[in-house]
Amino acid sequence: MASVLTQGDGLHFRVRIGAVLLAAGQGSRMGNQPKALLRLQGVPLINRHLIALSDVGVDEVVVVTGFYHDQIEPMVQSFPVQVARNQNPGAGQPSSVRLGIETLGDKFDAVIMMLCDQPLVNANDITALIAAFKQRKRGEILIPMVKNQRGNPIVMSGKAISDILSHSQNMHCRKYIDEHPELIVTFQTDNEHFVTDVDTLEDIKAFEQKWGFKLDLRDVLRASIGAL
Repeated sequence: MASVLTQGDGLHFRVRIGAVLLAAGQGSRMGNQPKALLRLQGVPLINRHLIALSDVGVDEVVVVTGFYHDQIEPMVQSFPVQVARNQNPGAGQPSSVRLGIETLGDKFDAVIMMLCDQPLVNANDITALIAAFKQRKRGEILIPMVKNQRGNPIVMSGKAISDILSHSQNMHCRKYIDEHPELIVTFQTDNEHFVTDVDTLEDIKAFEQKWGFKLDLRDVLRASIGAL
């Protein structure tokens, strides 16, 4: 169900929120392992993110797959999501971002751009982002900022998404943000969930030491071997 936004005149309208969840990467810095299938407390990260997005009432979700699509897509079949498979994931994350927003379209008031390798981002964090987006006085792009470090997910307005889609395939979210700094508004927070991700095996060790949670790589390795 969409969120309700109150206007100054007391009227209400529903805010339609979409999300793009990126899970197309090769995980080359992690020994070519699908980070989306890392398990935290027994649950794959991609499932944790889809549960969180469902809990906050996001209207539509597009999951972008690429490398390891044969392992990741079965994991999301039980969720009411669209799957967009990047046929050329080697072109990098911008190509997956572009595919995701093209699949989602420009019919939403806000779009959450979400990465699959942030273990701690949960429904409360997403709710806080959405609230900050609604309460902003200006801007079309909300970026969480933790101690001067940019975080993720980000939230983009429907207007920004429409503008991106009106340009050529070479235009994607990061490029658009870089070209339009005047549209950025920051969500200042001490919540380190927004700046915690895992790209390498060393990151996994550091994550476990700092947060006390174990990220299980064994099932990922097993799935990878089984796919050979």
